[in-house]
Amino acid sequence: MNNHAQHKNSSTANIRMAFFLNLGFTIVEIIGGLWTNSIAIISDALHDLGDSLSLGLSWVLEKYSRKKKDEKYSYGYRRYSLLAALINSLVLILGSAYILTQAIPRIFNPQQPNTKGMLFFAIGGIAINGIAVLRVSRGRSLNERIITLHLLEDVLGWMAVLVISIIMIFKEIPILDPVLSILITIYILYNVAVNLKKTFSIFLQAVPEGISIKEIEDKILKIGKIIEIHHTHIWSIDSLNNVLTTHIVVKDNTTIDEIIDIKRKVKEIVRSLNLEHSTIEVECESEFCKLRDRECF
Repeated sequence: MNNHAQHKNSSTANIRMAFFLNLGFTIVEIIGGLWTNSIAIISDALHDLGDSLSLGLSWVLEKYSRKKKDEKYSYGYRRYSLLAALINSLVLILGSAYILTQAIPRIFNPQQPNTKGMLFFAIGGIAINGIAVLRVSRGRSLNERIITLHLLEDVLGWMAVLVISIIMIFKEIPILDPVLSILITIYILYNVAVNLKKTFSIFLQAVPEGISIKEIEDKILKIGKIIEIHHTHIWSIDSLNNVLTTHIVVKDNTTIDEIIDIKRKVKEIVRSLNLEHSTIEVECESEFCKLRDRECF
């Protein structure tokens, strides 16, 4: 229990440190982007702002998610993380739209940025995000793993800024700046679209990816004494913890001990589904169930 508590505290501390590092550098980065006249740096500042928001929400939710279920939230508070993902996505979409309105005109009317300033901020971006990656990557929580991926994306973005700034120091090719900005923005929007799709699927209680209800029902039907299965539902609370409910019909002469054994075998079959909660309702063959043989909403 002490080790578990220490891990939770360490996880929160890692995310908190990454948040303040990222947010502090984002503010400097926005100022630097305006100073260097680099739309690419401003684009990356937008990305870092979105990451700072993600880190801040993750920091809050890391603590908030420890709350136990109560009468209001019987499944607990994990689904609040989806709300954070939705807010982050909307911020990135609005910001990306603004960046495109600034970058596209510069394709046709390129402006030479302050390349030495870009080089300075690129080195700073790689260093700051690199420190945050090293700190957060030590953690084991999902939040920390996802944040590590975000920060690694930032490091790669700054490496691209570093390369074009070095090129433009020796050769004046100002169009590289808006081109890189547009490429960074398109990449951000692509990832936002992928995450939004997953978020909405969870909100709408879609069957989690990689899970087939038919395959699960076929396996359960092979258990002795089970003659039918219906009204099976599987959905996710927060993309990690899933919920399953199902009705299984057994022969009328099935004993209590056999029912207990059947339920144990069903739980073994669904063990790999990362279930937070499961409800297995057992019905006798002659028992009436209004949900049998029809869809229920």
